[in-house]
Amino acid sequence: MTLYALIAVILALALAIVSFWLPSMNPDSEKLSPYECGFDPLGSARLPYSMRFFLVAILFLLFDLEIALLLPTPWAIQLPSPPLTIFWSSIILILLTLGFIYEWAQGGLEWAE
Repeated sequence: MTLYALIAVILALALAIVSFWLPSMNPDSEKLSPYECGFDPLGSARLPYSMRFFLVAILFLLFDLEIALLLPTPWAIQLPSPPLTIFWSSIILILLTLGFIYEWAQGGLEWAE
């Protein structure tokens, strides 16, 4: 087992050292210029970002993460106190629903202004 670990460490170090020696960094104007499918860039790369899109993306991530955390709940029923698990899962779902209703009421999910 120790031999395998030693070989793995030596191989990793050798590959890391080789990766620093191999690349040839010769930047010129062509390599430093932006490339858009063979066309010249048509404007600034710094366009204004829609805050509404950002809000919807953050809300999606929040709700998606919470639902992903609640998916194992049926398997958690096998715990010593299933009613407690169901209670806390219900509380989390109620809070998520209230948060969704609040965002909807505030107009955070509407695209048209």
